[in-house]
Amino acid sequence: MSADNSIKIFAGNSHPDLAALVASRLGVELAKVNVVKYSNQETSVTIGESVRDEDVFIIQSGSGEINDNLMELLILINACKTASARRITAVIPCFPYARQDKKDKSRAPITAKLVANMLTVAGADHVITVDLHASQIQGFFNVPVDNLYAEPSMLKYIKEKVPDYKNAVIVSPDAGGAKRATAIADRLDLDFALIHKERKKANEVSRMVLVGDVREKICILVDDMADTCGTLGLAAKTLTENGATGVYAIVTHGILSGKAMRIIEESVLQKVVVTNTIPHEEKKQLCSKIDTIDISPTLAEAIRRTHNGESVSYLFSHVPE
Repeated sequence: MSADNSIKIFAGNSHPDLAALVASRLGVELAKVNVVKYSNQETSVTIGESVRDEDVFIIQSGSGEINDNLMELLILINACKTASARRITAVIPCFPYARQDKKDKSRAPITAKLVANMLTVAGADHVITVDLHASQIQGFFNVPVDNLYAEPSMLKYIKEKVPDYKNAVIVSPDAGGAKRATAIADRLDLDFALIHKERKKANEVSRMVLVGDVREKICILVDDMADTCGTLGLAAKTLTENGATGVYAIVTHGILSGKAMRIIEESVLQKVVVTNTIPHEEKKQLCSKIDTIDISPTLAEAIRRTHNGESVSYLFSHVPE
């Protein structure tokens, strides 16, 4: 670490396990902070050590009680700002409200922009996040945003854990994810297929149409988030009906809300692989099909490079060892 100012890593309550993994990879202790909720549900933050002129990183994911965790992050940032921290980086593995990134119908709010404004006003000088739902969210900020990709970690998982992956097809479960899936297919030199889904209403898919040939192939569904998993379950069914021999799903953010566990368990999916941007240990115990990719090496390396003033672009193509 550079000598002129030291690094301080704070963990909010959304994902303390990930923060601990990141801190241990960097060889530092998590900084002392006490975040509690009063009985009237207000959040109170007490920072237990000096941050004056320090390089501060606050790790807080947009998961679980999203609004509480977002408010907690804003208060943590502001507490460090008023305590004279030199630079404050918000490390947000899963960005909250990322799906509300455009006016898709009249009078719809662009809530992701509101979150960006709130983070900036609270005092964030820099944001590190993983696989934004829409990369244009970076443009909502007036401060630098490093949008890291889980893609190198996904490629490593496919090569090491998917049997006979050279006989696989990378499949995007919707048109929006085509770019992500084709990038992975190109890197592995595999074929690509696309599922076109027709929605009747949000979170409910009515019909799926497969574009591409998956007969006698292993299919690897790739997406940025799995929420209720209805899409993944239906996509897997569509692929097996079209002759696929097995279906894996690899997703960055495993939100796994609502009936997700039941859908995965009852589906033809062999494995649903998610990164630990969102805590899912309890859900993993309920469902044997869930597997985890640890994203902490990537976050730790991004923090180290940011602190030392090095380029972070290396992380877009390599997995830190």
